[in-house]
Amino acid sequence: MKQDDPLVVFTPSGRRGRVPSGTSVLDAARRLGVDLDSVCGGRGICSKCQISLGTGSFPKHGITVTKEALSAKNAVEQRYDEKRGLPPARRLGCQARILADAVIDVPPESQIHRQVVRKDAELRAIEMDPATRLCLVDVAEPDLQAPSGDLERLNSALAAQWQIGPARCPLPVLARLQATLRRGDWQVTVALHRAPDGLEILDIWPGFFEGPLYGLAIDIGSTTIAGHLTDLSTGTVIASSGRMNPQIRFGEDLMSRVSHAMLTPGGAAEMTAALHAGLDRLAAEIATEAGVAPRQIVETVLVGNPVMHHLALGLDPVELGQAPFALASSGALWLAAGDLGIGAINPEARAYLLPLIAGHVGADAAAVALSEAPEEADELTLIVDVGTNAEILLGDRSGVLACSSPTGPAFEGAQISAGQRAAPGAIERVRIDPATKEPRFKVIGCELWSDDPDFAEAVGPAGVTGICGSGIIEAVAEMRLAGLVDMSGLIGSAAQTGSERCRPEGRTQSYLLHDGSSAGGPVIAVTQTDIRAIQLAKAALYAGARLLMDRRGVDRVERVVLAGAFGAHISPLHAMVLGMIPDVPLDRVRSAGNAAGTGARIALCSVAARRKIEEVVRRIEKVETATEPRFQEHFVAANALPHASDPFPELARQRHLPEVVFNADGGGNRRRRRPR
Repeated sequence: MKQDDPLVVFTPSGRRGRVPSGTSVLDAARRLGVDLDSVCGGRGICSKCQISLGTGSFPKHGITVTKEALSAKNAVEQRYDEKRGLPPARRLGCQARILADAVIDVPPESQIHRQVVRKDAELRAIEMDPATRLCLVDVAEPDLQAPSGDLERLNSALAAQWQIGPARCPLPVLARLQATLRRGDWQVTVALHRAPDGLEILDIWPGFFEGPLYGLAIDIGSTTIAGHLTDLSTGTVIASSGRMNPQIRFGEDLMSRVSHAMLTPGGAAEMTAALHAGLDRLAAEIATEAGVAPRQIVETVLVGNPVMHHLALGLDPVELGQAPFALASSGALWLAAGDLGIGAINPEARAYLLPLIAGHVGADAAAVALSEAPEEADELTLIVDVGTNAEILLGDRSGVLACSSPTGPAFEGAQISAGQRAAPGAIERVRIDPATKEPRFKVIGCELWSDDPDFAEAVGPAGVTGICGSGIIEAVAEMRLAGLVDMSGLIGSAAQTGSERCRPEGRTQSYLLHDGSSAGGPVIAVTQTDIRAIQLAKAALYAGARLLMDRRGVDRVERVVLAGAFGAHISPLHAMVLGMIPDVPLDRVRSAGNAAGTGARIALCSVAARRKIEEVVRRIEKVETATEPRFQEHFVAANALPHASDPFPELARQRHLPEVVFNADGGGNRRRRRPR
């Protein structure tokens, strides 16, 4: 491709490349290995290839996109729109042609291999104390001798029969009150919500309505949104669902989205609208999946990092992109769910947002603290919520510290040459034989390893499609264990490593993991650029943890908890080989799964838990990595695999790391000296 050809970036995959002007979006997607569906062969009939164009400034990609980046709607698109209708801002990828630099979003319904959003609910015993409950009430009939309103008599009944009240009644519920009372022969069931400023009637049914009522716990991540539909009487999770965060088309990391708000007029409002639409679709999908009437979903609890929190509320996140990283509001919020664009549940449903810890440490970290309770731990515990923006807690009974580290999207498979989101066909597990240097791997959706004779048949016609976050972590760690990568992160040549899988790529080397070209599939290799992206991400993570350890005055922790959907799928051994986490015995590392989602669910089911986390957050000491002088020092040292100076004795007891050093110019290798 020519350097002046249009640059096209596809989200959420992160795939990018230059294509000749006039190339259709569908053809560009196929050239770049982007997952864009099409059944009709590009004739504009099936509508499977719908896409949308992101416009504005994209500093991360170094481009500015205008509406003229794509050709105008042609006759095929216009005819399809007239007959079957296209959603606003959608185009048919087979018809739209790329004329200038473009950022193209491929929505979930246009992807052949749907994203696997790994944020399942963890089983957890919760002491139930929901904010909303049902009350059966017998209301006195009207009396000419003692005239009063139906609402006043309902409140009198609540006081007499339940010793609670009075309760406010929103106008839409008040409009149904009289008919409901008479239809129930003066017996009604009301959904009462306990807010900080008093009781509120969210809904009313004639006679006895046994429910149950449901709530929705939502974890808004930078990359994905996950929801857990929960029975408010038992705490049981009825259904869980997830989808990509639609904001990803505005940037894969948080600062890209803050930049979009800074540089694009109306950019913040555009991202808020996209998030609200995503939240509403998630709520509708999960209710349909569970077979639950939307009216019965009366509460939602939301957690997210500060940028997601502000954009969900329609607040401009610009101040979060510059010191002193001021929050518009850090306290817990009680709102109407409709204020967050969630209309697919009860119209009077309420929303609770957990408090934020600091400018870069959000309500999701507070939810992790609620789930894991580090302030109650006897051992010094490091909790790492691994994601695009890692949030880190360190504490025990003597106190808790918190910070965040900008790890970026590499752990999600973005910025990796053959990287992709977690979806069927993506490599998620890797092993490399230290003697032969030959790899074997597993892909999502198939239980067999690639060296199994039945692997090709089991993986199906789609085959191996790329490598996801957990796969690239294991691949780089296995390369280090096999002596294919040295401590500095350099890949050796074939002569240095004894493996023909190490191949020149420009002035550096790459390691061939899988060659599917004979069957029309992708060539998947780990490049030097891939390793550099992982080094930068893991160094930021480790540096953040070290800052908290410095503040606490310790060199070791006693226990490590890996939280988050990605953290749940990281091998502790491979994480330690890379130096993502401090050195501890491997049996002292555990996964907490989606701890932020679990914390959100606890808050959904318990008003007492809400009060507890609000108090805990006030006592957490915040450490701002962006202004700490030693962050850069720790970051540089942590670029080595596993570390340039910190000892890893527990790792050494588990695995031997080959002492090789590869020159960048491809010269011979030599044994390195141990750091003193």
